Amino acid sequence: MASLFSITLFLSAALLFWVQPLIAKILLPWLGGAPAVWNTCMVFFQALLLGAYAYAHFLSTRVKPARQVRAHLFLMILAALTLPIGVSEKRIQSLSPETNPFAWLLCALFLGVGLPFLVVGSTGPLLQKWFSQTGHARAEDPYFLYGAGNLGSLFALLGYPVLLEPNLRLREQSWLWAGGYCALAICILGCGSWVLRSGLGRVEAKNEEPEKSGGDPRPMAGTGGRNPVRRASDPGSVACPGVSLASPRRQRLRWVAYAFVPSSLMLGVTSYLGTDIASIPLLWIVPLSIYLLSFILVFARRQILPIVAVRWLLPMVALGALFQILTRGTHPAWTVMLIHLLFLFLAAMVCHGRLAAERPAAEDLTRFYFWMSLGGVLGGAFNALVAPNLFPTVIEYPLAIVLACLLQPARQSWKAKPARRALDLALPALLGVFTAVLAILIPFTEFQSINLRNGLMVGLPAIACFTFVDRPVRFCLGAAGILIGGWFYLGPHGKTLHMERNFFGVSRVTQGQTGAFRYFVHGNTLHGAQFVDPARQCEPLTYYHRAGPLGEVFELFNSKPAVPRVAVVGLGTGATVCYAGADQEWTFYEIDPAVIGIARNTNYFTYLRGCARAEVRIVVGDGRLRLSEAPARHYGLIVLDAFSSDSIPVHLLTRQALELYLAKLAEGGLLAFHISNRYLDLEPVLADLAGSAQLAGRHWDDWSASPQERADGKEESHWVILARQKLDLGLLLRRAQWLPLEGRSPPRVWTDDFSNLLGAFKWR
Repeated sequence: MASLFSITLFLSAALLFWVQPLIAKILLPWLGGAPAVWNTCMVFFQALLLGAYAYAHFLSTRVKPARQVRAHLFLMILAALTLPIGVSEKRIQSLSPETNPFAWLLCALFLGVGLPFLVVGSTGPLLQKWFSQTGHARAEDPYFLYGAGNLGSLFALLGYPVLLEPNLRLREQSWLWAGGYCALAICILGCGSWVLRSGLGRVEAKNEEPEKSGGDPRPMAGTGGRNPVRRASDPGSVACPGVSLASPRRQRLRWVAYAFVPSSLMLGVTSYLGTDIASIPLLWIVPLSIYLLSFILVFARRQILPIVAVRWLLPMVALGALFQILTRGTHPAWTVMLIHLLFLFLAAMVCHGRLAAERPAAEDLTRFYFWMSLGGVLGGAFNALVAPNLFPTVIEYPLAIVLACLLQPARQSWKAKPARRALDLALPALLGVFTAVLAILIPFTEFQSINLRNGLMVGLPAIACFTFVDRPVRFCLGAAGILIGGWFYLGPHGKTLHMERNFFGVSRVTQGQTGAFRYFVHGNTLHGAQFVDPARQCEPLTYYHRAGPLGEVFELFNSKPAVPRVAVVGLGTGATVCYAGADQEWTFYEIDPAVIGIARNTNYFTYLRGCARAEVRIVVGDGRLRLSEAPARHYGLIVLDAFSSDSIPVHLLTRQALELYLAKLAEGGLLAFHISNRYLDLEPVLADLAGSAQLAGRHWDDWSASPQERADGKEESHWVILARQKLDLGLLLRRAQWLPLEGRSPPRVWTDDFSNLLGAFKWR
């Protein structure tokens, strides 16, 4: 019987987390795939999961067992009427520049998957409560089933990009998910029948609230009615069932806090790594998998990892993460990511371990899951809704690091007198001042080694902070002092002139250390640059340099344009407008208002105002949706410059997107794709698309910029040019650097219903 419940919970959790990347793949590309989009989805699913747990709590405490089974199966049948999962074309067309992207995304998620997710999400706590009433040998402590559920979640998250995405189209995935949903309903029916046949499913219509018992602690699950010797906060008790000796209200606040911090950390790590380190496609799966793995380990029936060792490592890795944040270190990227992911794992193990230690007896199981889910929702809402509007950069992540240090248990092996509150405040304050002084003075010293500077500026305060490790409050405030003091450091990448954050991420304008260039950086991807020297400000730089591939594309186009109208999807700094002729019309399509504001601000970049010899129009919104509004055969050249960031808009690289481009392209016109990308090889993707549409194409991977070219503002770039006829490629056919496109065998054409990011990874 326990196996049936475990299989059912495994399946429900797998469906629960399989549906998230599935609906994300359907919806997110329309909003650009920024980290904020993923965070918004996470908040939606966490909030819906909270509603599911509230439903499970109400059903299990207010309804008799037989009616519980019937009510839950009825709701499952009702939700099945909304399957298969999908989003209507009408809903997609409703996304306009005037539409609030956050509200649109939430509405689309609710209509697409809301009710099935609610039903599947309630299965975990509901079935655990049913199992606790069966009289099984393990019924007194059903929390081991929670580990089985999280194992299903982990399987779904890791299996989706490896098994499902490369082999099934979205429509096929939706129908397969519907089949899994039906199988889940059958399993739940079997579990419910077993509970009813056992004759032990005796649940009163209204359970007595624990507060009415005078606040006396209940015995732990699995202790035979006897209270344990250890308190829940004792070292070594994390993996054991626990009981609170505090008031119910304080206990619930602790449950919320222990769930809040790992949830915020998980989203903070995702945003920080994607924004400041390496925006690798599908990177979000790794932090979420670590988050789920911690639940599996701490709720396991046997302790797999020694929690004492985890608590010893947490402060050391926390200081290492803060060191990397303050010194702006990004290389080697994999090492930096491992530091932050290791800290997430340790912090989640400590916080979730304390949740496991303080879990109540089975009769309060659904209440426990509700408050734990509430903490997760609040952590997600803080990162997705509050932080982007409150902080100019990803400050919520270091704040979560500090809070995680606060929640680590005090080490009781250290015998000390009660700490003085004055010292708990004064010592961290002095540490913060010390760090700030070092951050201000060290750049003016004669130390040439960046590693030595960083070691003195952050390493010395970190060593001092580690001496506070036995007192969590003092250590937490010391880490906060280092953070505040370290922010006086300007960093190795030059002075930041402007920074803003919105739904699509963090945009920065910086001035290079030599003072010769201004750079526009979105996340950690360079989106353009300009000379500070007014005499050279109309020279296109970086990927758009005249000596690079784009220079030759415009040499071809301007020599004999099909029609004198150009469309560019992706504005950046507006550097491409330097190629405009006086008789041409240029239209930029840009989804991010912050990018438009920066490009138009002459304090930063003057391409649009000072270098455009043609009429320039900027259209705000998704490039594919807004380009569809243009007249047929309207453009002689369409430039797709939306793939240099590593969170690529997949919907701009599908067969349906290519059909749209060709419909808006005049006879003899050209399509130019900028596919410079650190992690994805998009040339085979475009080669397969070109082959399916019988287009001629060439590509130039300009990967070897000389030191002189780099000093002149040139960056390595990779461009693909497509045309209906081979002769339309003109002079490019005679240039040795422009090579024929090489597709895959067999071709795997991306469509709105199929794409495979994992297959496009650069594994070398």
